Amino acid sequence: MKKLIGLLLFAIGLYLAVFVKVPEGNDNRTKNNVNMARRMSQLGIVSLGAGTLIIAGGIDLSIGSFMGLCATVLAVGMQRQGWSPPQAIAVVLGMGVVVGLIHGLLVTKLRLPAFIVTLCGLFIYRGLARWWAGDANAGIGPGMFKRAFSEATPLGLPVEFVYLVIAAIVFYLLLQRSIYGRYLYAIGSNELAAKYSGIRVDRYKIFAYVLCSLTAAFYSMMHLAEVASVSPSNVGSMLELYAIAGAVIGGCSLRGGEGNVLGIILGASILTLLQAVVSFWDVPQSLEYAAIGGALLVGAIMDEVLRRRGPATAHG
Repeated sequence: MKKLIGLLLFAIGLYLAVFVKVPEGNDNRTKNNVNMARRMSQLGIVSLGAGTLIIAGGIDLSIGSFMGLCATVLAVGMQRQGWSPPQAIAVVLGMGVVVGLIHGLLVTKLRLPAFIVTLCGLFIYRGLARWWAGDANAGIGPGMFKRAFSEATPLGLPVEFVYLVIAAIVFYLLLQRSIYGRYLYAIGSNELAAKYSGIRVDRYKIFAYVLCSLTAAFYSMMHLAEVASVSPSNVGSMLELYAIAGAVIGGCSLRGGEGNVLGIILGASILTLLQAVVSFWDVPQSLEYAAIGGALLVGAIMDEVLRRRGPATAHG
């Protein structure tokens, strides 16, 4: 709980640092708040997937490339092949399930290191995206797809924020209010002990990989709806690092077995706010990664200090 309070205070401090730099006027501040809510919501959703996998003792380095492949398939399918939005959405979500299954099976059944499996995926999915699009940009026009994934709600909030709230409730119920979540924490804490206690370790680890890939696929839909076009060679670049960093800053230990939904969302919020601080305070954009790396290092240090001071609470 202390760490969550610390993260919340840090996030509030960052928001105030951005707020004082926004040009005066309600319209400017409202527009800035909506844009930050959109970015935070998108990153929060994919960080929930990455964080769940980390809690279960896994890792996925291919999130960005796979998201890029999904966005490219969406854009090319709707622009050049006449797919309807429901068809395109079904294809991309299906891709999320299939890729998650492949990752999980390779890690659990062939016992390949997750680092190697997903690192290979990072290259494979980027190459497939470029091939699928003919190494050319692809985009979509206005229509039902954009309205569903990137329009404001009647309250003025971006629809992505609504999706984040729904995702947070689902992941909270899964991780912190169900027996399946307890299994994931147990697997991440000590996989061998979990196996001997009767937990079907392979099944739940595969499930965690599927969730991670599904959130990346969903992120691709929100991203494409917002920007309307994609460049297959770089769309989604570095997303895996932002997603993992958001989860780790939010309290997920890379050792596995620790983390909670609120912390992950706060971690994603902090990353979003750090980007805004870099922009509004005229910090050289080249230092953005240094700022994020510094925040990640601070999170890792806090995790280690808290671990040494007393027993960690696995899920808040």
